Amino acid sequence: MPKFQRIKGTHDILPQDARKWRYVEGVVQEVMQRYNFDEIRTPIFEETALFARGIGQLTDIVSKEMYTFLDRGKKSLTLKPEGTAPVIRAFIEHSLGEKKPVHKLYYISPMFRQENPQAGRLRQFHQFGAELVGSAAPEADVETIALAVDIYEQLGLKKYTLKINSVGDATCRAPYKERLKDYLRPRLDKLCRSCQERFDKNPLRILDCKEEGCRAETAEAPLIIDHLCEDCHAHFEAVKSLLSRLGIAFEVDHRLVRGLDYYTRTAFEILSGALGAQNALGGGGRYDLLAEELGGKPTPSVGFAAGIERLLMVLEKENLLSDFDSGPDVFIATLGEEARRWAVQTARQLRQRGLRVDYDFLGRSLKAQMKEANRSGARFALIVGENELQARKVVLRNLSSSEQETVAIDSLVGELEARLGKPG
Repeated sequence: MPKFQRIKGTHDILPQDARKWRYVEGVVQEVMQRYNFDEIRTPIFEETALFARGIGQLTDIVSKEMYTFLDRGKKSLTLKPEGTAPVIRAFIEHSLGEKKPVHKLYYISPMFRQENPQAGRLRQFHQFGAELVGSAAPEADVETIALAVDIYEQLGLKKYTLKINSVGDATCRAPYKERLKDYLRPRLDKLCRSCQERFDKNPLRILDCKEEGCRAETAEAPLIIDHLCEDCHAHFEAVKSLLSRLGIAFEVDHRLVRGLDYYTRTAFEILSGALGAQNALGGGGRYDLLAEELGGKPTPSVGFAAGIERLLMVLEKENLLSDFDSGPDVFIATLGEEARRWAVQTARQLRQRGLRVDYDFLGRSLKAQMKEANRSGARFALIVGENELQARKVVLRNLSSSEQETVAIDSLVGELEARLGKPG
């Protein structure tokens, strides 16, 4: 018989880890709701052209990393490598812009990229993200940045850095690209192959290259911040001013251009001091051109996305994931057939009151059941046999202190709720 294993670049989230995931996702959802962002869920796969058009043909994601396949109708489909293009596709398809002028949307979803697996970067990975669709105001940029920062701070992160930049818009970026290409042209043979491929259609990405040789060659390159049009400059100054008013520390990084073609004006990243070279927790920016690129009306938008796997790594390194109370409130240990039937009935009654309850399914001895109760992390054990049922009493044992007492069955629910601090 074959022994199957998970596919390279994927991982199993086992029960002890899933509790940590639920905690992180819960914090994300809580903060999103405070900011009045509503959840949106898009399909796991889309037409390949959506990503090719939205992200950009020359990006590494589209050119090298997407999981693309033909369905039975010979249509090219792709497992989604990022979340923004699907959200904007849904926004356009369902005419959300006609229902109200501004939409604040968030998602938590698996994504797929066929890249070299490494710590915090898998082929199936998970992201949470937010998109504020419909506003060109700098307040929208700051709202999105503050949302991301507040999620990390709610989780307890301290060692992080917010970096921001402006990548201009169609008015000022086109002439800047020509100035940048003039600077890069005599240095082109010294750049890596990827940067050489980006030279004609996406030269800004060369500034973001992590290769030491490329960074050295671009050290004196003209900066887009010095070539912004009046409107982009005013927008960026307003973003910086508002961040300062909120007390959100930031650094301006002139090399920050982000990796996707649809960004305009504000771009930002949040970096962790607890990670090595792969230190980006999340990032995003403004993408006013994307909706029109995907066949919709011009719609200014801003958003961000963040990886959950990498966030969990940081939380572990900073000891911010304590041992979660994952065991049942009550474990019912029984002696005899009648007591086992009573356990089935009582467990359901207690569960309907909101308690977490478990009991033995293997017909083990009382000693083995008590060992299982301790192993499960239960707070209390109920011990019941035929004698207890006849007396309408059970033994209630505190598994932390080993103290126990006899409790009347008729008052059992109230006694448990009182000890567990749960409302009756």
